[in-house]
Amino acid sequence: MEFKSLKNIETSFRHLRLFGIVYLGVCTLLVGYSVWKAYSFAEAQRQKIYVLDEGKSLMLALSQDLEQNRPVEAREHVRRFHELFFTLAPDKSAIEGNVQRAMFLSDRSAYSHYGDLAEQGYYNRIISGNVSQRIEIDSVKCDFNTYPYDVMTYARLFIIREKSVTERSLVTHGRLRNSTRSDNNPHGFILEGFHVLENRDIRMYDR
Repeated sequence: MEFKSLKNIETSFRHLRLFGIVYLGVCTLLVGYSVWKAYSFAEAQRQKIYVLDEGKSLMLALSQDLEQNRPVEAREHVRRFHELFFTLAPDKSAIEGNVQRAMFLSDRSAYSHYGDLAEQGYYNRIISGNVSQRIEIDSVKCDFNTYPYDVMTYARLFIIREKSVTERSLVTHGRLRNSTRSDNNPHGFILEGFHVLENRDIRMYDR
């Protein structure tokens, strides 16, 4: 009889130990799940930005990973540079203003190209002939497999005179290097080694 009681006590201890282990395992899983959910919630909240709309109401915006948006910013940087550099009006102040803004987006190579055109009298002919020039970007191709990023730009130039328009094919090459963001350079790139590979007439037509 005493042996049977001892056996029952030993079995009870085994059951208690098994129950304790199971209980401890469940508690550990529950704590781990709670921590993971709390971290996921905090991470999701960090992706939300609340913007104050003119001091009146809060608007919810979602932030994105900076690296995800870099290819888009790179292409936009190149587009902006070309629009500033190649859009010309028959006004010296307007030309110099655009070129100066373009210089914030590039290195010395772009200024060298500007200097070459100025020495050839290109801008003087634009002004004296009352000629306008605008650019249309067809495509910008960036290679993000190497750094600095190799970039090719394909565009068309329209040289607009009083009675005619000359359309040119423009192809340029350069490299993009990461730089500090600023008001003058919001995308944080510098276009270096800029040069024109092709600038030839395609057609001319009357206005």
